[in-house]
Formats: sequence, C-alpha cells, structure tokens
Amino acid sequence: MATTTARTPAAVGVLDSLRATPTAARYLLGGVLLNQVGAFVQLFLVLYLVHRGHSVERAGLCLGIYSLGAVAGTLLGGELTHRAGARATIAVSMAASGLLVGVMPWLSSTGRYPLLLPFAALAGAATMAYRPAAAAMLSDLLPERHRVMAFSMMRIALNLGATISPLVAAGVILVAWDLLFWIDGVTALGYSALAVALLPPDRERHTTRSSPAVAGGVSGHHPYAILVRDTRFLAYLAAMLLSSVVYVQFTAVVPLKLAVAGHPTVVYSGVLVLASVILVAAELKVTAYVARWPTSLVAGLGTMVFSLGLAGYGVLSGSVGTLVVCTVVFVTGVMLSGPTMFAHPATAPAPLKGRYLAASQATFGLGSALGPAVGVLAWARIGDTVWLFCAAIGVLSAACAVWGVHEKCGSRSGLPERAKR
Repeated sequence: MATTTARTPAAVGVLDSLRATPTAARYLLGGVLLNQVGAFVQLFLVLYLVHRGHSVERAGLCLGIYSLGAVAGTLLGGELTHRAGARATIAVSMAASGLLVGVMPWLSSTGRYPLLLPFAALAGAATMAYRPAAAAMLSDLLPERHRVMAFSMMRIALNLGATISPLVAAGVILVAWDLLFWIDGVTALGYSALAVALLPPDRERHTTRSSPAVAGGVSGHHPYAILVRDTRFLAYLAAMLLSSVVYVQFTAVVPLKLAVAGHPTVVYSGVLVLASVILVAAELKVTAYVARWPTSLVAGLGTMVFSLGLAGYGVLSGSVGTLVVCTVVFVTGVMLSGPTMFAHPATAPAPLKGRYLAASQATFGLGSALGPAVGVLAWARIGDTVWLFCAAIGVLSAACAVWGVHEKCGSRSGLPERAKR
C-alpha cells in the first residue's frame, strides 16, 4: 500500500529548526557556503578564455563541456555516496575539484585548448559530485520534521555564496584573472579539509553494508532499475527538468527583454540583487509558514507562481515598479516550492537515498544547462511569445510536481519493506 507524504501537525518554526540543527550540520552548511563563495569557474570561464585569446565559440564550447561534466559528476556523486559514504565523497570530490581547477590556467593558452576540454569536464564532474553527498548527510543529521527547513538552509547557503562570489571576483580580476581559479581551488580544498576534520562518519554506510537486501542492489535488482519503476519519482523528475528550464530564463532571456524594453544594465543588476536579498532574508520564514500545508500543494503552487512571475517580465517590463512586482512574485514562488522539491528525494529509503538525490540534482542541472540555449533560441525566433511558452511549461511542471511528490520516494518502486527501514 502506498505511503503518503504527510506533513507533521506541529508547526515547524525557524528558531525551532535552528536549535535542532546539530554542530555537524552547521559545519556542513559552512563548507557549502565557503565553496560557493569561491565558485568562480562556471561564472567567469567564458570571459576568462576570451581574455586569454580564445574565440567566443571555443569559450562557449568549453563551458558547455564543463556543464555536461557537472551533470555526470552529480550522478557519480550519488553512487559514491552510497558506496563510500557522504563524508568521503565530499572530501575526495572537493580535493579533486581544487586540484583540477587550480591547473586550468596553465591549460588555458590557445595552444593547449584540446587538453583543456577534458580537464574542464573532469573539473565540472568533481565540483558537483559533492552535492548529493552533502544533501544526504544533511537529511540524516536533522530530524525528519525539520528536513524541508534543512534544505532551505542549504539553499540559503548556496544563494548567499552565489551573491557574494561575483562581488569578490570583481576585485580579484583587478589583480589577476588567474587568481579566480586558484582561489576557487583553495576554497574547494578548504571544504575537503573541513569534511575530513569536522564532519561525522557515515552511519548509513555501515547499516546498508550489513543488510543483505542492499548488497549490490536491492533484492537482486539494480538500484537504478528500482528508481525507473518509481512512477511518482519519474513525474517528479519531469517537474524538476521543466521547472529548471523555466527558472534559468531569469538569467538568460529576462536580461534580453529588459534591454529591448530600454532599461539600462543597472536595472537588471538591481533585479538580481533584489531577488537574492529576498531569498536570503525570507526563505526560512516562508518555509516555516507553509510547513503544515500538504507537500503536493506547496510544490505545485510554488512552481506555478514562479513560472507566472517569470512570464510577467515579458508583459510588465515597462516600468521599474512592475519589475519589482514581477521579481517579488517570481522569488515567492521559488521560496514556496524550492525547499520542498529539493528535499523530496531525501524521503527515499536509506539504500537508495544517494541515488535519488543524485538523479534529482542531475536532472535540475541538465535543465539548467539546456535552458539558456533553448530560451535564447526561442526568443530569437518567436520573440515575446516565449513568455506564453514559459507559463505553459510552468503549469505542466506544476501538475507533474503535484502528482510526483504526493508519495514518499520508493513507495512505488517495488522495494521490500525490510529494505526501506
């Protein structure tokens, strides 16, 4: 019989969740923040390579290969989390990321471009492999009733780091472009050292190894075969893919629309800053407020709201005031659905949690990688009609989310009850 994901009847407050956050989880989130503050490569790789004398096409190809490596690395990170444990995965992936990113300036001359491409793919894979491990560890460290709040904290750490990172980079570039890669590498190595020294050993790793139901798969089935049979989770993955394609238009097509509408670049910068400030300041409170709502309602409503908010930029871009309204609506939808959607794979049984988290994050990463190209091409071909497509895709994504998160992960996978516990 299917198990429904029910919200706890007791309210989950921000202070309650902060008090329930153990020291190890604080170290984990601190490492995520540290790593994100130094995450310069993906943001500045194209500009850096053009600065070094490469064509825009070569620079774009290198970024695309880095992004594909990141998607593959996310899946690899889920597998490593299951086999080696979360702490070891974080430590190894961050150490590898630091070393690979650190040597990229040496490979970035025009004569070494063919060698740079495989290193970019490996760097992208190593950089993102820690994400499923960090998510799995965070879900284990906090009680179940605080799980969604925990993922909201992780999102805030990522968003705060993403807000600080470009400001730091602006100063670093004035000194030397190569410092971007070296600082990125040092922060990754710092997170690796933090993981070894301060993060707890993996309890799940020992329990899963002792269970014959999980050795080399579950009940004779490969874990990914189980995942593919989980029809609700497949609908959830469809929602993640579609919503990520819509979400990234905020940084792909929205600036193009604002430029056509006659707004200077500073207006778009202001929109980005406003969105970041709202997310960092209000997401925990919003997550606490909706904690007693049905999970499917939160996921579906939030996805629809941020999609409609994004579409609003295409219709209401005439004045700065309407842009503020669109930004508030867009960010409100992101705050509603984001923590719930990213936390949902953590409801999977312990033997499958790392793989479910990896599949979720890889799907979101794939949509984020494809979305800008799809959005810009659509904008060039059909103009403002692209906003109608964003709204329609958002509604479809919301429908998939409502159906997909209605039950816990694994409830339709055929996983035996003894392996779920």
